[in-house]
Amino acid sequence: MNGGSLGMRSGSYGSLLQNQIQQQQQLQNGGAVQTTPLPPPPPGYVIGRKPTKMFKEKESFLYWICKFAGRKKVGMLLLCIISAAVFLWVLYVGKGDAREVVVGRPAFGYDESSYREPLDEYRMKNSSPVISESVAYRLKNSSPVISESVAQPPPPPPPPPRHPCEGFVLPPPPADKKRTGPRPCPVCYLPVEEAVALMLKDPSPSPVLNNLTYVYEENLTKGDSFGGSEFGGYPSLEQRANSYDIRESMTVHCGFVRGTKPGRQTGFNLDDSDLFEMEQCHGVVVASAIFANYDAIQQPKNISDAAKENVCFYMFVDEETETYLKKSDDLDNSKRVGLWRIVVVHNLPYNDARRNGKVPKLLLHRMFPNARYSLWIDGKLELVVDPYQILERFLWRKNASFAISRHYRRFDVFKEAEANKAAAKYDNASIDIQIEFYKSEGLTPYSEAKLPITSDVPEGCVIVREHIPISNLFTCLWFNEVDRFTSRDQLSFSTVRDKIRAKTNWTVNMFLDCERRNFVVQGYHKDVVRPPPVGLAVKSPPSVNKLPESQPQPPPPPPPVTEISTASVLNSQIPRVPAKRSRDRRSGSRRHRKVVVGAKAIDSS
Repeated sequence: MNGGSLGMRSGSYGSLLQNQIQQQQQLQNGGAVQTTPLPPPPPGYVIGRKPTKMFKEKESFLYWICKFAGRKKVGMLLLCIISAAVFLWVLYVGKGDAREVVVGRPAFGYDESSYREPLDEYRMKNSSPVISESVAYRLKNSSPVISESVAQPPPPPPPPPRHPCEGFVLPPPPADKKRTGPRPCPVCYLPVEEAVALMLKDPSPSPVLNNLTYVYEENLTKGDSFGGSEFGGYPSLEQRANSYDIRESMTVHCGFVRGTKPGRQTGFNLDDSDLFEMEQCHGVVVASAIFANYDAIQQPKNISDAAKENVCFYMFVDEETETYLKKSDDLDNSKRVGLWRIVVVHNLPYNDARRNGKVPKLLLHRMFPNARYSLWIDGKLELVVDPYQILERFLWRKNASFAISRHYRRFDVFKEAEANKAAAKYDNASIDIQIEFYKSEGLTPYSEAKLPITSDVPEGCVIVREHIPISNLFTCLWFNEVDRFTSRDQLSFSTVRDKIRAKTNWTVNMFLDCERRNFVVQGYHKDVVRPPPVGLAVKSPPSVNKLPESQPQPPPPPPPVTEISTASVLNSQIPRVPAKRSRDRRSGSRRHRKVVVGAKAIDSS
């Protein structure tokens, strides 16, 4: 071996290091070293060139490694070195990917293109070609995904929380054979604080009708009007027909026709101090009335402090009832009996106490012009639930502006009329005239074809309403029917409701009678023998479609009424209860009641 041969190294001619290792092994084995001539060097190669000092150091380093380690160990060492190099390379590439994700993510609403492009250019200029190309490729292919995620619409808002009473199911009535009459049923009310929070800030929309005004007229003439009174203004049949033509702006009869202000020289007169106090009621009003000392005042129960402070409680009485309250020391100069603010009414418009009671019942929006909601309860009822809870349950939860319970037994107006006649609620001939008039306008018996309307007969002792134009129109027209025909408002309710419903999408929420009995406790009228109510003169109305001519024809005779004795009707509708033996009777028994002439078998008042 000479110096020139040690400097030769080519990939096609093998390695000098490998030849030296083979010669060393042969010397150790005692064999002769057999030299083989090397092939000629490639052209241009200088044979006499000395190897560099660095090459000699590397050669000696590898020589000593190969001397003390076997061939397999050297291979393992090289494999470890290669693996470490690959690991470092992968780690460096992964670090570049992480930086790339941070750069590509939009932050705080800024545009990613404003800062991503300068950074990419910096990396392309200062990184190795391999890394720069990989980063540029990944950024180029990932940018459309980022832009798509930014362009996606925002996620939908979370659904509103469920109402606490949403899953409430009315349980079946208890099986009590001893009690077969109507009874209360469970009702799911919200706590008072939650109910007050759900009170609407703005009035509910009034379909079609937006502006409602009322007729004022000093010089009244009855003219060709059928029925009516001075308090109601004697509206003609033509005016009645026009009042059912619902328009955006309307003027209708609605009681209090004479005078400048409801309650001031209009009939149903009120003191100025009471009128002033009533105008200050801007929220919720609870109202009731007792005329002719017919009922005892029932105090509300379970009323919250919020309702005691913000809700107006008004009880309307006549002078006869006022005298009774003063004698019993229930009424003093404060004009209050418990929660009730007592308002004395003078110059009552009707001789019938029931008909006088329809004025505050149906025209509260005229007597409380600034109130938003009203709850009417008959004088015989005791309120046992907070007014805010009642409003939330029957108005706000149902998106309704008028709520009334349906009759617990009857759904048909014709059956209701027969029950009123059987119980001597009103003059039979006047009831027949009213029903025949409604039949000529298209009234039919109730059937399933009228669904979703569930009943034509309400239990009118409770009314829950919001004072908006369409609900005010409904009670005005309902009062006009009571003023024109009988005071039995159950007979005219469905006619007014259906006429308004035919022109608008407005309707009434008719809830179950057992739900009404949940928040009011029904009492009984005082045991006072009274004459039957004064009815209208028996007179047939003129034709609905044709107005009476200048020379009206004599009215046709009323339809024949079959003479049916009251006793026979009562016996056919009410099961006969066998009389108890004399030894079982007790004078102080709770079941013993005073029987009034013309006993009221069915109380629908």
